[in-house]
Amino acid sequence: MKILVTAGPTREPIDAVRVLTNRSSGKMGYAVARAAVDRGHDVTLVSGPVGVEAPHAVELISVETAAEMLKAVKEGFAASDALVMTAAVADWRPSNPETRKVKKHEAVTRINLERTEDILASLTGQKGERLIVGFAAETENVVGEGERKLREKNMDLVVANDVSREDIGFDADDNQVTFITHDAPPDSLPQMSKDELGERIVAWVEAHA
Repeated sequence: MKILVTAGPTREPIDAVRVLTNRSSGKMGYAVARAAVDRGHDVTLVSGPVGVEAPHAVELISVETAAEMLKAVKEGFAASDALVMTAAVADWRPSNPETRKVKKHEAVTRINLERTEDILASLTGQKGERLIVGFAAETENVVGEGERKLREKNMDLVVANDVSREDIGFDADDNQVTFITHDAPPDSLPQMSKDELGERIVAWVEAHA
């Protein structure tokens, strides 16, 4: 199979040195990409800025912003059999970023924001028979939010997790998730390493392709 994986955060510039971003480490997405390669699949990994070594034998596309990730995903999606969207894409970006460094004495106290592109929503008309797996990184009502995203974004599987827990949240080596699909009750998995969960996700894709 041809599997497209996204990983890590995006960075939205405020000025020449400052950014809006989030705490995603990229570990989960890189684990999925590594598992897919190990199981013999052709993998393209679209990654925001992370400190994780890229798995061997993947096509790595490095991006910074949500707009860059959207472009890379749209270009790769048509030729893919499945998309696993683990990236934590910034929801907002400064509407008028400065091209220079803003000095502290200039006392910027307000930044005007605009919504970034909704990557999954933009793919709805192109989905066809392709599988789409997405993540719901939540701090409350984890399953409910996962079910909402499954419906609204036309996904086949949502992997929902509670990122308020330090042992399974951003930058942790483990994860504990619930698989949410259209045709079965939510399936809460035990805590496991992200590498093992990556194997579980790829196995689910294989079983439903």
